[in-house]
Amino acid sequence: MDLPPLIDLNDDVTDVVSSATSHSYTDPSGTKIFDRYFSSSSSPTKSRSSYSSDDDDSSQPSNSTIKRLDYTMQFLDRKLHLNEGGGNNNKHSSSSSTYLPEFIAKGGGIPMFKPPLRAAVHPGRPPSLEVRPHPLRESQVGCFLRTIVGTERQLWAGGENGVRVWEFGQLYEESECESGTAPFRESVKGLPGVTCMVGDEGSGAVWSGHKDGKVRCWKMKMNGFDDGFREAFAWQAHRGPVLSLCISSYGDLWSGSENGSIKVWLWEVIERALFLPEEKRHIAASTVARSFIDLRSQVAVNGFNSILTSDIKNLLSDKCGAKVWSAGFLSFALWDARTRELLKVFNVDGQIENRVDMSLVPDFAMEDEVKMKVVTSSKKDKMQGSFGFFQRSRNAIMGAADAVRRVAAKGGFGDDTRKTEAMVLTIDGMIWTGCANGLIVQWDANGIRLQDFQYCSSAVQCLCTFGSKIWVGYVSGVVQVLDLEGNLIGGWVAHSSPVIKMAIGAGYVFTLANHGGIRGWNVTSPGCLDNTLSSELAGKEFLYTRIENLKILAGTWNVGQGRATTDSLISWLGSAASDVGIVVVGLQEVEMGAGFLAMSAAKETVGLEGSAVGQWWLDVIGKTLDEGSTFQRVGSRQLAGLLIAVWVRNDLRAYVGDVDVAAVPCGFGRAIGNKGAVGLRVRVFDRVMCFVNCHFAAHLEAVNRRNADFDHVYRTMNFSRPSNLSGASAGMVPYLLFSCTLACSMYLLWLVYRSGLPLVLSVAAGASSAVQMLRSSNAMSGQTVEGMPELSEADMVIFLGDFNYRLDGISYDEARDFVSQRCFDWLRERDQLRAEMEAGNVFQGMREADIRFPPTYKFERHQIGLAGYDSGEKKRIPAWCDRILYRDSRSTLGSECSLDCPAVSSILQYEACMDVTDSDHKPVRCIFSVDVARVDESVRRQELGEIMESNEKIKFILEDLCQIPETIVSTNNIIIQNQDTSILRVTNKCGENDAFYEIICEGQSTVKEDGQVSDRYPRGSFGFPRWLEVIPATGVIKPDHTVELSVHHEDFQTLEEFVDGVPQNWWCEDMRDQEIILIVKVRGRYSPDTKNHHVRVCHCYSVKTKKVDDKPNESGQVQGNVLPRSDYQRLSSSFEFVDQMRNLHSL
Repeated sequence: MDLPPLIDLNDDVTDVVSSATSHSYTDPSGTKIFDRYFSSSSSPTKSRSSYSSDDDDSSQPSNSTIKRLDYTMQFLDRKLHLNEGGGNNNKHSSSSSTYLPEFIAKGGGIPMFKPPLRAAVHPGRPPSLEVRPHPLRESQVGCFLRTIVGTERQLWAGGENGVRVWEFGQLYEESECESGTAPFRESVKGLPGVTCMVGDEGSGAVWSGHKDGKVRCWKMKMNGFDDGFREAFAWQAHRGPVLSLCISSYGDLWSGSENGSIKVWLWEVIERALFLPEEKRHIAASTVARSFIDLRSQVAVNGFNSILTSDIKNLLSDKCGAKVWSAGFLSFALWDARTRELLKVFNVDGQIENRVDMSLVPDFAMEDEVKMKVVTSSKKDKMQGSFGFFQRSRNAIMGAADAVRRVAAKGGFGDDTRKTEAMVLTIDGMIWTGCANGLIVQWDANGIRLQDFQYCSSAVQCLCTFGSKIWVGYVSGVVQVLDLEGNLIGGWVAHSSPVIKMAIGAGYVFTLANHGGIRGWNVTSPGCLDNTLSSELAGKEFLYTRIENLKILAGTWNVGQGRATTDSLISWLGSAASDVGIVVVGLQEVEMGAGFLAMSAAKETVGLEGSAVGQWWLDVIGKTLDEGSTFQRVGSRQLAGLLIAVWVRNDLRAYVGDVDVAAVPCGFGRAIGNKGAVGLRVRVFDRVMCFVNCHFAAHLEAVNRRNADFDHVYRTMNFSRPSNLSGASAGMVPYLLFSCTLACSMYLLWLVYRSGLPLVLSVAAGASSAVQMLRSSNAMSGQTVEGMPELSEADMVIFLGDFNYRLDGISYDEARDFVSQRCFDWLRERDQLRAEMEAGNVFQGMREADIRFPPTYKFERHQIGLAGYDSGEKKRIPAWCDRILYRDSRSTLGSECSLDCPAVSSILQYEACMDVTDSDHKPVRCIFSVDVARVDESVRRQELGEIMESNEKIKFILEDLCQIPETIVSTNNIIIQNQDTSILRVTNKCGENDAFYEIICEGQSTVKEDGQVSDRYPRGSFGFPRWLEVIPATGVIKPDHTVELSVHHEDFQTLEEFVDGVPQNWWCEDMRDQEIILIVKVRGRYSPDTKNHHVRVCHCYSVKTKKVDDKPNESGQVQGNVLPRSDYQRLSSSFEFVDQMRNLHSL
């Protein structure tokens, strides 16, 4: 359903402004905007106080209120200009004379060349809560966030430099921390990088594993709200980094590290450390550090070598079946959570591993023998006088491939695509694993592989679950949602970089991207709530939209292997850069020649670029722009003779970042950089801009080659940054290919030294082509979901360079005459580029200002004026070879800048510097005035909170979705002893919806001789005491169904004390009667809250009859392990039985 316009453009603007200033302007929901923000309260409803605290001085508007007023006035001002223009939608129509007319190429309707789809609320995904908007990469060096974990009231994030905490109750509030980020607290900085985290509600602690091998304990309840909090205590857990953590169903903390190291830290020791006063925490750390169980030393290595030598990157507590899973490279191990015994080892195919299969280990002796034969043969060839290049390359390549095979045999690359990347336990007791090849595998609690699914070719990075849904995060940035049967419910692009971690809390699934951004997705997504919420949020676009204006100076120059004077650079750039925010410079033919081109191609194969001459140009241009004091260079890229660089004004630097570069060779078989393009991508005000410097094929008749060069550049330019995440699914082939190209490069350098002949170029072409294949394979995961070129995803693209298009159907003398008479209109009709753009053959949909300067090619060096055109033997016809074109977000000519069309540009100046004579080309410059629409995430987050809190339709939908089914339990009291087993039945009385249950232990207490009960303390993560086993502890109850739970007493009457992993002491457990309170937590599919049933379980060591209730019942007194039964009864989330249970001992 389309929303009504906020302002009817047919209305009298005077009336609109008048009504606005009289506080009568209303948004689509009926809220009076100015009444709302000029009132003493910044909130339209009283319930808003649940999101933010009241200001001490209610008469002072908040910062967010001032912002919203400012954005609203911007909105009204834009509409006012529209109306003054008489319906003319041209940008700034009142001053349109200051902008140059433009020519638009045909073919812009082709999907590949269309501007990317943008909107106030992303049309391709559910609305999200921006906890932490995408930060600029340059601002995150050394402090990237790497993991997140959710607790009942908080979201914790671990980074490379410390820990952050968000309170769920403050997610919608305004923050003065990072721009747009929800309020958070931060630990002291300087900590080693966090690698993993796990929350422990039972002990009120969060445990973090670090790169330095330490485990740190953080208390959830912190004193005060200031930053700089510290850990409660820490200890050295492993020699290498702590790669994984989990808490077992008995409260023990398990940690995994490199080379198969798994250690268990018993709850009994951790509990003592937690209750020590702060001044004795150093004692706690030393005590815990030595009190561990080293599982690797407890198990015979001979039978299970594969799992016990692989890095333990995943640990999973199966609280449903009281087990712990550990995942190595291609294997799993299943452990008993209570006894810590190794139950089973199996590979990713589900096959049990009992012994190392030596046939799988490469026979390096045989390989060495084969290699020796090759070397011997090679020596004979040398003695026969054959020193050919290919024989040398063959030997070197075989040596490199041998090294790669050795690494692969150790688990580095072999079968890399099958590696387990993530694990999760669902509510029904199934275990799901995600692989590097995108495969999602379902296992039962005993390690039996059931089935697998694949909905995406990218590597799975993380998994999480809530209710009946499984959330999958991929390296491509995609998030998918599956049901418990593995069926795909929906999916969308959640982030522009890999989704590396997910967490649950406050009715949201939080996703952490590799760039450090955090978004929250409603647990009901995808669903009926999404459309309603998107519509409401989009209707308030004007309240959180900010329009920024900046000027961009783009300059291109084919320097013809020469060097420029200071005066030339000032004339070209310095004189025009006084009031611009961004300067983009593209140079061609910085350095040429067969030897240089070959050397450049060789360097490209090993990831090197640049030259001394290129650096000279960067230095002199930087000096011209007053680099350091006025501008900063944010990035550059050189490919042979092509060079691009971008400078940003200092006051704009904080809003510019995420710089990526790319290069596409087009010369000599698409491999040599004498022709091609270099590009630079950057985020400006959260919008993506790409700048591409090109040098296409020369000569008058090569029009089709030039068109093909553009098409090749546009389709293949890839800015994706290679990383260990994207490389995880690449397999072994690219690395072998890289080794081959490396070997070729080494011999290429030798050839350059020996000859410098054209043969060098052919060899360089081969090596460069191979490395282009390697980069393409590594970048597959970075491409857009639709497979579109990366340039098509930018909000604005500027192409500049020596495109080499000439003038057709005109002689040299005629061209000179027209130029001298400045008859440029007639010459433009002969322009090859304009003709090809008109036909839709090249630069489809792009724009260029009308050319009002003479052709820029070809001139005699150091000759001033138009008389300097080439007068030599060839007499090349003057031509506009050097051009600057662009494409912004406009899909139609009259589009205004908004969140739907976030980048709208006009051209202020387009000219050539005809007084510069240092090259046979004249430098060209173009100044753009660009309006950029960006979202104020802080304001939009507050608007989202208000919608969620006050919108009646959304509240009704959530109330319906979050209903908790009515359930009953069969008894509230259980007595067990002597390895008895009792049955607890839970019934779902709802006839429509599934009920999801989880059983935890609220705490254990000791029954004293006088019948009194000691204080009750929960174990870690509300785990069970070691004498109790509850199976299944989680599950799904179908409508009108009953599940039976086994409550079993385990014979566990001795405790062990471990020092440095070795058992030292044994003693008898307390023989007094024990009592615990089990809580059966029941929730619906989407309900964040639960209804709790309390069940008292008493463990009696004596065989005497224990009185539990004075009231008579049909079975009489309960003796021994007989289960006392009660009538089925309706229970709610209240603690209606707690008082009765606490008084049972005195009855």
